[in-house]
Amino acid sequence: MNATIPLGRIAGVRVGLHWSVAGIVALVAVGLASVQLPAAFPGHSPVGYTLAGLAAATLLLGSLLTHELAHALVARRNAVDVDGITLWLLGGVAQLRGEARTPGADLRIAGIGPMTSGALALVFGLLGWLVHLADAHVLVVAVLGYLALLNVVLAVFNLLPAAPLDGGRVLRAVLWWWRGDRYQAALWSARAGLGLGGLLVLGGVVQLFRQSTEGLWTILLGLFLLAMAGAETHQARIASALAGTLVGEVMSRPVETASGHSTVEGVLRGSAPPRHHQMPILGPSGAAEGVISLRRLRAVPDAERSTTTLREIAEPMERVPTARPDEPLSALLARLSATTDGHVLVLSGRALVGIIAPSDINRAAAERGLPAALPGVAPGPETTEPPPNWWYPGQQGPR
Repeated sequence: MNATIPLGRIAGVRVGLHWSVAGIVALVAVGLASVQLPAAFPGHSPVGYTLAGLAAATLLLGSLLTHELAHALVARRNAVDVDGITLWLLGGVAQLRGEARTPGADLRIAGIGPMTSGALALVFGLLGWLVHLADAHVLVVAVLGYLALLNVVLAVFNLLPAAPLDGGRVLRAVLWWWRGDRYQAALWSARAGLGLGGLLVLGGVVQLFRQSTEGLWTILLGLFLLAMAGAETHQARIASALAGTLVGEVMSRPVETASGHSTVEGVLRGSAPPRHHQMPILGPSGAAEGVISLRRLRAVPDAERSTTTLREIAEPMERVPTARPDEPLSALLARLSATTDGHVLVLSGRALVGIIAPSDINRAAAERGLPAALPGVAPGPETTEPPPNWWYPGQQGPR
């Protein structure tokens, strides 16, 4: 779930919105302004209802962001890096770069989310009571009460013991502590998510037969849980098999690179295009500055290729997934699936030492007698070699 609209950073954590977040705004704002508030508090102007609905939708997004930010900050305090936070149609996602090292850390990271939502419910409830005592406008009181209720629902729903909900993470931490096997704990948590998702879909179908359109939302939520829990089940099985394997043991090296000051024309001129998905570019010091892809190269107009450098069109490093060679390979699975083409750069400090592609993961899985870890990718070499000298002649690595 990648951000479509970046919002900057909060406490050092990158925050963004997925385009589907408009669904939350529309659902809350339109639902409140046109149905719920007029029915509960009749006699006010359409402008008042509209402003109240928009205010509620905005504060709800703030509540979701606070919930996910709490996960991110506690994760960092427990030595788990955070890629960022994305708000989308069904809430928010804190994208963690690794795994908790102990059951206690896993429990703290998971439990802080519902606790934060519960605290927000108390805050909104208290504010609603205070403004009611101050004889504020009834729609202001209604919005604050509505947000208190929504945060209670968010806290309770997230505590259900099924992945990918926070309660599923809590269940995983408890089972990990009890049984001593983090991967089996993750597998049981994901199976609980499959069960909950199936129940929600079934409940939504029943609602539809009872002529309630709310069943569509329940079915959508259930399908989302089924998809996420299914992915986590697959990931837990692969992670269990790859336990003990480090990134450095399966990464591809040396890495073909290009100089950041090279021009697009200098790279493309006189050779057939390669089939590689991406190539890192290096700065004067030899540190990786970003990655370029064939799609980005071809997007540059012909008239500008002689003056456009690779550095200008490269994906910046802050948006490129990275790993360390001493990281567990199992911790990399979620990071791989979150990339646009499935590649992760491997860095030792700032030095580029390797690259992980989907085929590397599948090859490691195949060596252990497992099916492909990442469906649709062959376990062998991912691509054929590009034609000689296709990349800028000053590149590093073998020819």
